[in-house]
Amino acid sequence: MSRVLRPVLAAALLIPVLAGCAEAAQPATEPAPAASTPAAPSPSVFAVEPASGSVSGGTQITARGIALEGVTTARVGAVEVPVAPAGDGASVTLTAPASANFAAGSQPLVLLDGAGTTVYEGQFDYQVVTPVDRQLAYALAHWKNYNTAEFETLGDTDCVNFTSQTLLARGWTQSDEWHYGSSGVLSASATWRSSTAMRNWLQTRPDLATPLDDSQRDQVVVGDIAQFDWDNTGDRDHTGVVTKVEKTDAGTKIYFAGHTLDSDYRDVDQAITVDHPGGTAYYWHLAQ
Repeated sequence: MSRVLRPVLAAALLIPVLAGCAEAAQPATEPAPAASTPAAPSPSVFAVEPASGSVSGGTQITARGIALEGVTTARVGAVEVPVAPAGDGASVTLTAPASANFAAGSQPLVLLDGAGTTVYEGQFDYQVVTPVDRQLAYALAHWKNYNTAEFETLGDTDCVNFTSQTLLARGWTQSDEWHYGSSGVLSASATWRSSTAMRNWLQTRPDLATPLDDSQRDQVVVGDIAQFDWDNTGDRDHTGVVTKVEKTDAGTKIYFAGHTLDSDYRDVDQAITVDHPGGTAYYWHLAQ
């Protein structure tokens, strides 16, 4: 081999060795794992209180827990109601609706998120606890099944006799001005059994009731008294007890229970437009 080729061949043999050394000097590295995001806590309810309330509705219920900011709706019995979440997700509040027919007993209480998923399921116990509860429970028990064990009836003019009975159940006290007769309904005061006489008496008793006309029906609540002048002659022809008030886009709807035309949820608008066209409705908002 010539002196010229010998160093060239040596250099050629050295190149792969040097290349292998260069690759060995840079070991392969694995990619760093991506940072993980902590999982958001699931909604959880620790306590719901109070566990019971009025059959007339209005009890404020608070549920406490974690991650409750997504809870948007509650259902008590068959009625859905909105909830108000706290800013920190630690609680939500809702207002219990009236129980069906103002009946006592337990009803399911369910909290739902925006997707309709159940977050909590328990029970809410409706109880007769307030004067209005007692009045409405009586009205709904005896609008059709008359309480003849305690009171006589007045046939086709029994509406005020029945209304007075509900007021007695509410806690009103009989007096010389307003009472059931010791020897039956015919010996009762006129204020107990006459719509006009009741109107005239209540006008003198602002401590008991405030008069409202039909343009003020947004101030009417369950347990108030509804009265009617069917022919607009100035007297009062019919009396009942308000059993439901609905706030609608078209305005306030009022329903009442009564005798004569026995009813539990008779529509005021039906009464003054269809049953007695041109009639006028009035109300007494009760103070106690």
